[in-house]
Amino acid sequence: MLVIGDREPLAWVLTEERMAFTTGRASLARRLTPGDRLFLYTTRGCFRNPTRDRGRVIGEATVKTTVTTLEKPVEFGDLAFPLGCHLHITGLAARAAGVQLGTMLDKLHLFPDPKTWSVRLRQVLVPIDAHDATLLHGELASIMQPSHVHRPEYLSRYRSAATDSASTPA
Repeated sequence: MLVIGDREPLAWVLTEERMAFTTGRASLARRLTPGDRLFLYTTRGCFRNPTRDRGRVIGEATVKTTVTTLEKPVEFGDLAFPLGCHLHITGLAARAAGVQLGTMLDKLHLFPDPKTWSVRLRQVLVPIDAHDATLLHGELASIMQPSHVHRPEYLSRYRSAATDSASTPA
């Protein structure tokens, strides 16, 4: 599972169909191989309103290339992401319609202790087993469409928020 915690990196991932990693996540990132399936998970805080939003699996992607050192690191805020790979985003759910993991805690092997489940999602890549992948794919299948259908919903919300903050006087 690919955990995305902010709308700016999410917009980049959806637009570029790439993923970038910090050097601190190099060993985990380099385990990715072409053909691996990733579930895209946005945290409650991804859209900067954790009281309104819920953590959701919003789509699926396939890793297209091995993780390599980028010519120019991707930067978000003060963080540099010098490693990366290409993805193919195979599908997305509509904005605010993805699968809420919190409603599936008793079914997923990933969360042996439902009281501390969110702690398991505090890293960028979270390995899941075949059982959990099958369950998540089954839940997503009925709400997911080709990525081009719902991508604009995610990008327009990011662009309007960026425009609002840029036009606000300091």
